[in-house]
Amino acid sequence: MFQLPFPVRDANAGSGSDGLGDLPEWDLTDLYAADDAPELTADLDWLEGECAAFAADYAGKLDTLDAAGLLECVLRNEKISTKAGRVMSYAGLRYYQLTVDADRAKFMSDCQEKITNFTTPLVFFTLELNRIEDDKLAAMLAENADLARYKPVFDRIRAMKPHQLSDEMEQFLHDLGVVGDAWEKLFDETIAGLEFTVDGEELNIEGTLNLLTEQDRSKREAASHELARVFAANIKTFARVHNTQAKEKEVIDRWRKMPTPQTGRHLSNDVEPEVVQALRDAVVAAYPRLSHRYYNLKRKWLGLDRMQVWDRNAPLPMEDTKTVDWDAAQSIVMEAYSAFDPRMGEIAQPFFDKGWIDAGVKPGKAPGAFAHPTVTEVHPYVMLNYLGKPRDVMTLAHELGHGVHQVLAADQGEMLSSTPLTLAETASVFGEMLTFRKMLEKAETKEERKVLLAGKVEDMINTVVRQIAFYDFECKLHAARREGELTPDDINALWMSVQAESLGDAFDFMDGYETFWAYIPHFVHSPFYVYAYAFGDGLVNALYAAYEAAPEGFQDKYFDMLKAGGSMHHKELLAPFGLDASDPKFWDKGLSMIEGFIDELEAMED
Repeated sequence: MFQLPFPVRDANAGSGSDGLGDLPEWDLTDLYAADDAPELTADLDWLEGECAAFAADYAGKLDTLDAAGLLECVLRNEKISTKAGRVMSYAGLRYYQLTVDADRAKFMSDCQEKITNFTTPLVFFTLELNRIEDDKLAAMLAENADLARYKPVFDRIRAMKPHQLSDEMEQFLHDLGVVGDAWEKLFDETIAGLEFTVDGEELNIEGTLNLLTEQDRSKREAASHELARVFAANIKTFARVHNTQAKEKEVIDRWRKMPTPQTGRHLSNDVEPEVVQALRDAVVAAYPRLSHRYYNLKRKWLGLDRMQVWDRNAPLPMEDTKTVDWDAAQSIVMEAYSAFDPRMGEIAQPFFDKGWIDAGVKPGKAPGAFAHPTVTEVHPYVMLNYLGKPRDVMTLAHELGHGVHQVLAADQGEMLSSTPLTLAETASVFGEMLTFRKMLEKAETKEERKVLLAGKVEDMINTVVRQIAFYDFECKLHAARREGELTPDDINALWMSVQAESLGDAFDFMDGYETFWAYIPHFVHSPFYVYAYAFGDGLVNALYAAYEAAPEGFQDKYFDMLKAGGSMHHKELLAPFGLDASDPKFWDKGLSMIEGFIDELEAMED
């Protein structure tokens, strides 16, 4: 199955672009000129023919190939992936610009169905690759250096060997994937079509979430109650989607003999379960030192006896509420990137100049933000919902980091460029850190420094604490679904069970907050994705500490890491920096950076 891009950041954005300048829109012509472009039709025709030819040439024969023959087979498979990825990138990006447009939704579904049908005969490729004996494959890799490049891909494919089903069953699951995608589309279209009314103003979900960062507390409260009202009105639909997706996963996991619901994600992330468990345990143990301590500080700053959920992302009382226009945001991020290394600025610049960013908030546009790599012969595209908040500037820095990473990794080719999710957040979070440090360096007053530090701590808490709480929620959800159907109240209770633990005793929780699991896209599109954010943040904090300790030559090592794409395991990638994520103490290094920022904020109180 060729997956679509999807919003990957829980960004708080809004519903207008007044005073923000000329916000860029995507120019998708580098993919195709239009949905009826002859090039697109030709690529679909080529795919249909080449998939059939590939199956005729290789099905049942992979274990008879020599090293040169297997290399040719791999290269042909890679070319098919590139063409299919190009078509689906175009269809997906066009759809996310306007998810409520029936023609765009139909076009995307039609493309997905065609490509699924064309590629079903190719299911044999990974199955037969896994049947090649270890010794034989090792000998072929030793004989042919070009083939040996693909060893990391083979290793990841062969990790699924114990969970592989019969050829016929794998083809059935491949075909059935289109049905599973329909539930994801139902979720996307429901979210994009939700309508909220706050103080007489009609808003979409982005506009309403954006109000949670308003200075006016009454607006934040009104927005929270309106979110709760609309989620409650649609809760049966969201519960049905989650029940169905979790049950489908349970059935497939059971057939594949996956020991846990998380196993498939760990395998695709090329990360050991004990490494993820060590991360999760380190973060949960740090809740009192991080989120609990910070939110009690914030409660005092806001002059409150108790915090409500609508105060979590509230600006500080001394915070300047002026918006950052698009040109200023571009200037801030580009200065930070170029100061780290001019090469980074050079790679980032075309995103602004060539229509690779879609920034404005528009009715029907998908919420959140993402960077989609498309295919290695084109370039990435970045989607934002930009409203000029300081957090929006950080989101730009984040997604642009993804884009730079994807550009650098493209030389690895289609099969090796894709980075496991755990490492995919490296350049994005590092880009945020560079931007934050540059802004901190320019702070002219104690108040300005305090606001920046508090904002960064909140972003880190949202990236580490909140995402691990999300992960725990998912673990509980999938475990509970294995025992039977879950009512909306059941899911609500699971959500609340992780919220108080992660946020701490500074908070009260309003009636209705129990439904706020409903709008998080990761739970539907990519189960257990969320721990990758915490993994990436912890990794980058340790990486940045290494940069500060030994800046000489760091940039070259950093670029080499990004260029590697998915061609190396996290142990190999981090070794040049003297870091090892499998060391349980590794995560404490990253968490101690957040703790240090909170220490500085507490010291400012004296």
